[in-house]
Amino acid sequence: MSQITIQCRLVASEPTRQALWTLMAERNTPLINELLAQMAQHPDLEQWRQKGKPAPGVVKKLCEPLRKDTRFIGQPGRFYSSAIALVEYIYKSWLKLQQRLQRKLEGQQRWLGMLKSDQELCEQNNCTLDTLRDKAAKILVSLESPQPKQGKGKKTKAKTQSSPRQSLFEMYDSAEDTLVRSAISYLLKNGCKLPTNEEDPQQFTKRRRKAEIKVERLINQMEASLPKGRDLTGERWLDTLLTASSTVPEDNQQAKSWQDILLTKTKAVPYPINYETNEDLMWSKNENGRLCVRFNGLSEHTFQVYCDQRQLKWFQRFYEDQQIKRASKNQHSTSLFTLRSGRIAWQESDRKGDPWTANYLTLYCTLDTRLWSTEGTEEVRAEKAADIAKILTKMNEKGDLNDKQQAFIKRKTATLDRIKNPFPRPSKPLYQGRSHILVGVALGLDKPATVAVVDGTTKRAIAYRNLKQLLGKDYKLINRQRQQKKAQSHQRHKAQKRSGSNQFGYSELGQHLDRLLAKAIVTFAQSQGAASIVVPKLEDMREIVQSEVQARAEEKVPGYSKGQKKYAQQYRVQVHSWSYGRLIESITSKANQQGIAIEEAKQPARASPTEQAKELAISAYDSRLNS
Repeated sequence: MSQITIQCRLVASEPTRQALWTLMAERNTPLINELLAQMAQHPDLEQWRQKGKPAPGVVKKLCEPLRKDTRFIGQPGRFYSSAIALVEYIYKSWLKLQQRLQRKLEGQQRWLGMLKSDQELCEQNNCTLDTLRDKAAKILVSLESPQPKQGKGKKTKAKTQSSPRQSLFEMYDSAEDTLVRSAISYLLKNGCKLPTNEEDPQQFTKRRRKAEIKVERLINQMEASLPKGRDLTGERWLDTLLTASSTVPEDNQQAKSWQDILLTKTKAVPYPINYETNEDLMWSKNENGRLCVRFNGLSEHTFQVYCDQRQLKWFQRFYEDQQIKRASKNQHSTSLFTLRSGRIAWQESDRKGDPWTANYLTLYCTLDTRLWSTEGTEEVRAEKAADIAKILTKMNEKGDLNDKQQAFIKRKTATLDRIKNPFPRPSKPLYQGRSHILVGVALGLDKPATVAVVDGTTKRAIAYRNLKQLLGKDYKLINRQRQQKKAQSHQRHKAQKRSGSNQFGYSELGQHLDRLLAKAIVTFAQSQGAASIVVPKLEDMREIVQSEVQARAEEKVPGYSKGQKKYAQQYRVQVHSWSYGRLIESITSKANQQGIAIEEAKQPARASPTEQAKELAISAYDSRLNS
């Protein structure tokens, strides 16, 4: 989707701001906190952990009786809907994270069960180390031998070749002989090859202890506290302070949990209110010609819009879309409105006074950039018409429809007729890239982004760009960002030593750099006529960064493992710590706006940045052909 989010400041009279703050801080946020507490005590919580998501509609059922509760009564209907949607989102995210941690824990526990010393493996099979090595050598030979080809006439799905490590794990699962399993464990712990030196018992003990620590950390993360909401009154912090000052903690874990609460800066503003339909926002102009907006459920309150000049055209478009629809007596469809959804939120500030005066009120609007032009609107209209036609076909195939289903078909048919009426919009030709031209974006530690343009048909690179070439005159901001990170890391270290608060605010320089880099990559892709940009899978970045650090350490300190480890630690502190997820998100957003597709592939762990970018694009093109 080619959607972006813009924002503006909302200005209103003090009574209006006070009324909105009261609803959001004293009604809506406590409602969300109560829903989160009830979800944490739900009897089906363990089943949700296993599935990775809550049961559909459970939050809405919990909210129904709370609508009549005196603590939460008197809110507009959209406020209740926003609370339900937010709690569902929070728990879906939390349960997904729990499921991911559970899988990591199971994998680490499995590896810990396989990780045994050479002596333990020999004693388990009552054999010598030479016998174990011979068996491991035969397994390696079987991995290197080519797989038998399929007979004629048999069609098989294209399958990505497994890595040696993955193949060994698969063999371990299917093997029944204990000697084969021990030989596989022997290979896995030695990097899928036969070692030339004898095992050091002390080093193995350290290695096993590291694996045990990983399991313990994952268990602690799994037992982390459930989502608790926002404590705007500070009661939770005060209760924790009183408990910690008058009670001896049972163990270190309880003491740490108290410390985390006391050192964490709590949110001083309520949860935002989401308006998920574009009809919930009503646009107008006041006597001075300034844009104003009113919200469903708050129609007696009017807010003036103050925004950047670059974003004014979008807010002006929201107003024009509604005016056109009203003038045509609803002959146009809101499904083609440029605005898709909105969100009201309070932003904290250091100003003194009442919270509704001290804090800023902000409106976030999500819009579809394709709906700016006639060509883009036609593309969206065709997609929506196809979706509606598919729904109507399925409904008509059922037959014997009840009154509710017939009313649904009538509404969909009316929408289908209305979206045929185009909005008057400027013409802007859509970007058309060549499908066989791909741009691979390799991410790394020392060089956050390297780009390669590849012709998928010939597997040859057309052009390369490094970080300095992409950013140009803005490259100097990289050093400024590194200095800020280093200074902040030092401040955090000093705060931790004195058990003080280590919650420091971040500048927006990193986000600004991400946007500059994303814009440069997308512009370069357009200049090369690329149809897609290939980014690495985010879950592979830890392995890639670790491999890069290890390779550099081995190059700088060859043959000395302790020196390599020390160099790696120092190197991680010196180089720039990049937010890869945020960068990929910026690239995706900018590419979608320009009509360039985003693909994902596995980035090679050990290679030069240019080769990584090239192989990334080739891998995506091959995967596209195979699928």
